[in-house]
Amino acid sequence: MTLAIRELKLSHFRSHKAARLETDGRPVAIYGPNGAGKTNILEAISMLSPGRGLRRAPVDEMARAPERLGWKITATLESLSEVHELATWVEGDGARQVLIDGKAAPQLALGRLARIVWLVPVMDRLWLEGAGERRRFLDRMVMSFIPVHADATLRYEKAMRERNRLLKDNVRDASWYSALEGQMAEAGGAISANRAEVLARLQAAQEGAETAFPTASLSLISADELPPEQTAETLLEAFSAGRPRDMAAGRTLTGPHRADLHAIYAAKGVEAKLCSTGEQKALLVSLILANARALAEDFGAPPILLLDEVAAHLDADRRAALYDEICALGAQAWMTGTGPELFDALGGRANLLEVTEQGGISSLEEKP
Repeated sequence: MTLAIRELKLSHFRSHKAARLETDGRPVAIYGPNGAGKTNILEAISMLSPGRGLRRAPVDEMARAPERLGWKITATLESLSEVHELATWVEGDGARQVLIDGKAAPQLALGRLARIVWLVPVMDRLWLEGAGERRRFLDRMVMSFIPVHADATLRYEKAMRERNRLLKDNVRDASWYSALEGQMAEAGGAISANRAEVLARLQAAQEGAETAFPTASLSLISADELPPEQTAETLLEAFSAGRPRDMAAGRTLTGPHRADLHAIYAAKGVEAKLCSTGEQKALLVSLILANARALAEDFGAPPILLLDEVAAHLDADRRAALYDEICALGAQAWMTGTGPELFDALGGRANLLEVTEQGGISSLEEKP
C-alpha cells in the first residue's frame, strides 16, 4: 500500500506565486540556495494535515508578499488503494478552508487520509528547550496515530484558559470550577492515555528494528505531584483539591499540560540533553523513523515524511543509512538541502528537484 502526493500545486503561498510538481511516488530531494523556497514547499505539504503546519505560523503569514491575497494548496493524494483530490486555502483574512474530493470538510478529516510526519531544524534543540516544545513534539506524533487527539488537546486548553481566568479574577464560586474541571478531566484523561499508548508504540518500533540510529528510552515525567499517566478521575480530584494553590498562583499547576518527554540514549545510559549535537540529531531521526515504522503497521502505509535540512549534523554514513531506511520503508520523503551532493547516496531512488530564485519568484526544475 502507498501513501504519496502525486501532484502538488501552490498558488501565492509564501515565496511561490505559482508552482506545480508531479512525482512518481518516490522520495523527493529538493536542493537550492537558502531563501529559495525549499522549506515553503514542505510547509505547504504539512498544511495537508490538521493543525498549523510545520512552522506553526498564523495562516495570514503564509500569503505571498506583497499582494497578501490569500493562498491555495491543491494536491492529488494516493492513499492506500484510493486517489483523492485535496485543497486547502485562505482568502484574504478569512479562515482556512478544506475540500476533499470537491466537498467541504473539517481539518481533522485530512488526518484520516494522510499521515504526515516532519523533522525541521528548530527541533535540533528539542532536548535543550523547555518542556512545552517536547510536549508539542510528542503530541504531533500522537496525532499521527490518533487524529482526534487534536480535538482533546483543544478542548483541554480551552477549558483551562477559562479556569485560569477565574483563578486570576479570584472567583470562588465552586459550581463554575466544577463544570470546567469536568471538561478538563475528561479531555486530560484522553490526552494522557493517548500519549502513553503512542510512547509504547514508539518504544516497540525502535527496539524491534535493526538500524544505524540509536534507540532512545522514552518516558513521561510530570512537573506536578500526579503520576504521568493520569485518568479522568485522578485529574478531577486533583483539580478540585488544588484550587487554593492554583488561585494563589493564578494558573492551573496540575494536569497533562505539565508533562515532559524524557529520553535517554539507551546504549550509553545518557540523558538526551547531555548528548553531543550529532547524537541528539541521531536520536531525533531515530524517533521519526520509529514513528514511520509504527504508522506503517497501524495505517497500512508509511507516512509522508518531511525532512527539512535533514543532512545537518549527520555524517555521510548516517545520511546514507537514513536514505536506505526511508527507501526500505517505502515512504515518500520530501527532503531539502543546499546542494545535490547531499543526496548522492540516494542514486536513482528519488526525484531530484532544484529550486532557484528568478526575479523574486521561486521556480522548480526536475533533474534526471
